[in-house]
Amino acid sequence: MHRIIRTRMHQGYKTIAYPASEPTLPELFCGLPVISADACPQDCTECQKVCPTNALNNTDGKLSLDLGKCIFCSACVTACPNHQITFSGDYQLAASKRNDLLITAQEKLLTVELDKQMQRLFGRSLKLRQVSAGGCGACEADTNVLNTIVFDLGRFGIQFVASPRHADGILVTGPVTKNMELALLKTYEAIASPKLVIAVGACAISGGIFAGHTEVNNGADSLLHIDLYIPGCPPHPITILNGLLRLLDRI
Repeated sequence: MHRIIRTRMHQGYKTIAYPASEPTLPELFCGLPVISADACPQDCTECQKVCPTNALNNTDGKLSLDLGKCIFCSACVTACPNHQITFSGDYQLAASKRNDLLITAQEKLLTVELDKQMQRLFGRSLKLRQVSAGGCGACEADTNVLNTIVFDLGRFGIQFVASPRHADGILVTGPVTKNMELALLKTYEAIASPKLVIAVGACAISGGIFAGHTEVNNGADSLLHIDLYIPGCPPHPITILNGLLRLLDRI
């Protein structure tokens, strides 16, 4: 017992202070993309050529990036001859509306909104059933790590539960393959109303690198109404946590 106590004292307090203070992120962390206000040559498609998910578009010299499709590979940064795109260290990527994920040179806040009635119901206690709808395991892993002592998701009253009967909503990862379509819909139907749906990762939002394949549904919003989109491939645990807390008006 004494050895355990000494070890615990040596380790110190392991849970991060976020959101009371800003998190410490890796130096190479790719956060919110920033597009230069300078006009692109109208015939330049270098960034579009290398983008594996067709997340970029150049219309009349105005560049835009779909955050819901972006897998943050940063190939566009290297390919762009005009240095129009950079990735910042901003980890706040979540949004309530799909259109808000379209990034342009014009500064735009990624808003997260939930009506007052839903905030009143779920603001202090939110139970989620996670559904891996054909995911590779990366988004699932970064979601699961929120349960560790480092992030301690439970201190915010947010927990993952085993049964949809005990859940207030579902957190979806993966491109929603045809094989998982029925399972996702049945899980959704098993949750009592009112309920939330959260799409985590590029695959769950748009299909990601699998978009257009005959065996996927190109994301969860082709089947369900989404209350929160959390982009990334995979999104950092802090990005996921930030999105959940903003949805519940806890930040």
